[in-house]
Amino acid sequence: MNLNVDKVVRERYAEGAQAREESLCCPVQYNTQYLKVLPQEILDRDYGCGDPSAYVAEGDTVLDLGSGGGKICYIASQVVGPEGRVIGVDVNDDMLGLAKQYQDEVAERIGYSNVEFRRGRIQDLRTNLDEVATYLVDHPVGSLDALTSYDGFVDEQRNARPLVADDSVDVVVSNCVLNLVDDRQKAELMDEIFRVLRRGGRAVISDIVSDEYVPDSLKADPELWSGCVSGAYQESEFIEAFSKAGFYGIEILKRDEEPWRVVEGIEFRSVTVRAWKGKEGECWDHNQAVIYRGPWSEVTDDDGHVLRRGEPTAVCQKTYEIYTREPYDADVIAVEPRDAVSAEDARLFDCSRNLVRSPRETKGLEYSETTDGSDCCGPGECE
Repeated sequence: MNLNVDKVVRERYAEGAQAREESLCCPVQYNTQYLKVLPQEILDRDYGCGDPSAYVAEGDTVLDLGSGGGKICYIASQVVGPEGRVIGVDVNDDMLGLAKQYQDEVAERIGYSNVEFRRGRIQDLRTNLDEVATYLVDHPVGSLDALTSYDGFVDEQRNARPLVADDSVDVVVSNCVLNLVDDRQKAELMDEIFRVLRRGGRAVISDIVSDEYVPDSLKADPELWSGCVSGAYQESEFIEAFSKAGFYGIEILKRDEEPWRVVEGIEFRSVTVRAWKGKEGECWDHNQAVIYRGPWSEVTDDDGHVLRRGEPTAVCQKTYEIYTREPYDADVIAVEPRDAVSAEDARLFDCSRNLVRSPRETKGLEYSETTDGSDCCGPGECE
């Protein structure tokens, strides 16, 4: 494929910043209370396929990839409140200009300012393109020595002043933008999303996916690429891309029943996926267990742990902490040991094995208490 993806996407969205292009979006239902403060121009120039802002929370630091005219950023700014923060990243000057044009106006309407916009490529969240542009004005590259100096500057900037720092945001959102990235850079894109998230953070991505793999003939079509079609992940490949990047708890929050477009028999539809960061690290045994509630007879998590319905399954402390928060906490019963195990007394846990946790491990080997039955065995107050 000889198509210059960056070029055709920039040109298409530069046009979309000037006048609305209906073919760049599909119908999305947003919470109307958050749209009231937005200028009509931003609403008219918005292009998306979902609403990932519906899954951010008060106080979050949010990063919006491919923020465009700023609609999702300005919605999220109201959800996270004055204690939260929203960062929009886009490479298109026209879209960034549109978003920044209304920063003060929106801040005045909601009563606080918590949104900023940065210029960069979403598959490279280290390189600050504004700094690069300024450097090139002052130091034109006209020789090999100048090129070497430029490379040194970019390396120094990426390491010392990355556009988005490691482990710095709670939620990464994106609305119909990942499909605009060249296939050869999609793995790098997922790695960058993982890098900037804090431990326990999540990615919430709305994007267009295909039910079949997109053939090279469609990938060579510039209009289909810039129109969110040719660069679409195949649906199961989209989920697997999160897993390969190190995410866990990956779930499909929304999947449109009807396709947005059909091209040569291939269906393209909107999905919204949420994935979590935080399963990395050593495994230590604190005598904890979890019981899977059902309704399936058994389930397998992203690390290969098999949870059987009603069975106390031994887990390490790291996995226990994961299971006792979203997205697992509603499906498991947490079983803490009667006597807590200190970090000094904890043993390394082999997470490659699936073990039933003996009640004697959680109660203690020397536990021999005997109690009388309660006089009250029903609901309500007991006399």
